[in-house]
Amino acid sequence: MKQILRTVILLCFACAAVASLSNFAQAQQADIAFGISTVTAPPLSPSDANHAPVLLNGGTYPGVSGDLLFFHHIGVQGELYWKASRGDYLNTGLPYRPLFYDVNAIYAPKLASHTYLELLGGIGALSTRFYCSSVCTFQGTNYQDSNHFMGHFGAGLKIYPAGNFFIRPEAHLYLVNNNLEYSSPRVVRYGLSIGYTFGGK
Repeated sequence: MKQILRTVILLCFACAAVASLSNFAQAQQADIAFGISTVTAPPLSPSDANHAPVLLNGGTYPGVSGDLLFFHHIGVQGELYWKASRGDYLNTGLPYRPLFYDVNAIYAPKLASHTYLELLGGIGALSTRFYCSSVCTFQGTNYQDSNHFMGHFGAGLKIYPAGNFFIRPEAHLYLVNNNLEYSSPRVVRYGLSIGYTFGGK
């Protein structure tokens, strides 16, 4: 009798777990988006001899982002943005291109019908590619990377004008560690993304 009771209890727990996982899977939501941004950063301070006088200002930064919400509007998010054109580093003829990539926790509560707030916080890196006229690394690439760890904070307003398609005005703050190639360790990116939501909103 004890064996049968244990089996019944075990089956009840198994059924409850399957039902919970099924509800969990149905509650998941995934977004994917393409965006266009620009960046701005403070100029070099006259008393600062540690940073190069190169401003991360202006330019077009296309990028992609995606997120997965899995528990009460909380989930994970990642993104990659890069400068569309190469710059001339310190007017020396050395082409360069900055890239920002990060992984974040995301909180996306509903504000109103068809409107959600997105709050992000996480870590990533600013990677600057310096291009050579020929192969310049043992991996056979024509660029060398300078990578710096960064913290990331962001906010956006996701608006659904039709179905599961959304537009998202957004702003992001990057705090870049040891960012000696540029004038400041603080960089702000702001822009607009267009995306699509998979799953329930």
